[in-house]
Amino acid sequence: MRLAILVLATALLLPANAALSQAQADADGTLNPEELTLSRVMKDVAEGRTSMTICATGYYITKSGRHEMARALFERCAAAGWSGAMTWMSQLDDNGLGGPENPDAAAEWDRRAAEAGDPVGKLNYGLDLMRGRGVVENRALGRQYIDEAAESGLPTARRLKGAGYDLDVVTPDADNGKYAPAF
Repeated sequence: MRLAILVLATALLLPANAALSQAQADADGTLNPEELTLSRVMKDVAEGRTSMTICATGYYITKSGRHEMARALFERCAAAGWSGAMTWMSQLDDNGLGGPENPDAAAEWDRRAAEAGDPVGKLNYGLDLMRGRGVVENRALGRQYIDEAAESGLPTARRLKGAGYDLDVVTPDADNGKYAPAF
């Protein structure tokens, strides 16, 4: 008999709980929001939210070839001060991914990342200065940035410094035409 009463009470309460849950969902928003999807990440970005995990997702978006989407994410993250996003914006601009190739914009992103203290930004801005790509060539200042990146422990910067700043150490042969002087 007790079991029958318990079953009946539970059956009567379930619709009330479901109605309460729906009312709470309507008042509080989505009860079970979409998580860990690109749609959710881009919704967060569009609404101005950034975090380390949201910004890091841009790497996978870029590698999947969705450069316009990656650009939107990295622009928002860079505006929020994430220096890694600045270095990715540089990469996109330098290679014309998700927009036209723009060495000036790439160098500006590298400068911003370097000023934020990012070792990769320092290395890249140092390379920009040494090559005169996107900025006026200034080899001495470029070496200073590379030295700072090396002192931060960045292996590529250490290798470049150890090779007497020979840019061929860090530049694949395939990029020689890209970095050749335009005059």
